[in-house]
Amino acid sequence: MMLDWNEYQKQIATNNAQIGRINHEILKGYRGLSQAGESTNLLGGKVRELIALAVAVTRQCDGCIITHTDAAIKQGATKEEIVEALSVAVAVNAGAALIFSSRVMDAFNAKTAEDK
Repeated sequence: MMLDWNEYQKQIATNNAQIGRINHEILKGYRGLSQAGESTNLLGGKVRELIALAVAVTRQCDGCIITHTDAAIKQGATKEEIVEALSVAVAVNAGAALIFSSRVMDAFNAKTAEDK
């Protein structure tokens, strides 16, 4: 195992509780954003958690990964559904890398055109 995810999740909870004791408004604001996405429930909890996992991967957020993996399991997501959601994250990241590679070529062309 790359990381003791269960222990890491406990550490996050402990540290976030400490933040909340110092400034409750931070956690209150975060919870407000999270609950706003749930207000219509058009996608359902499982789909929202699968999307959250794909975003967590693209943002490279370990805390998000364990939190939303746990939530996805609780919402009934299977390993196969999680892998399908992750395949979207992989494809989007590859696409983003291709688009930004185009920006590198544009920058290169702009810089070399100046020299001529």
